[in-house]
Amino acid sequence: MGSSSGVSSGSSMLQNSGSDEDLHQVMDQRKRKRMLSNRESARRSRMRKQEHLTDLTDQIGLLKKENHQILTSMNVTNQLYMNLEAENSVLRAQMDELSNRLQSLNDIIDCINSSKWLFEAEEEDTQIIGGDGFLNPWSTLCLNQPIMASADMFMC
Repeated sequence: MGSSSGVSSGSSMLQNSGSDEDLHQVMDQRKRKRMLSNRESARRSRMRKQEHLTDLTDQIGLLKKENHQILTSMNVTNQLYMNLEAENSVLRAQMDELSNRLQSLNDIIDCINSSKWLFEAEEEDTQIIGGDGFLNPWSTLCLNQPIMASADMFMC
């Protein structure tokens, strides 16, 4: 009986070693399947990453183009502003000059109106010219009409 038990224990060792081998095969197959799955997952991950990178690169291009357009628009606007500012300075200077001229003319008219010697000269000229005062630029018709304007009328 001992020998039969030895044979059966030997055959169980063969079965154990066969089942170990089957177990190793199953484990190797699972390992290979897991490796393939991981590789496929890594490939999909790399593809998603590449798509994201491409999208970001496209977005950079669009933003750079938009930035360039904004800078161009700002430069044009600044140039227009500077041109208008220069024109405004010229107009202010002209307004000041015209205001000074107007003031000088009004001062001259005030001086003429207030001086008595002109009225005496007018009476003499009226007698010489014929009394109508048409040829006399210093007639009272002209003296009584001062130039009426102010610097305010030049401002918008």
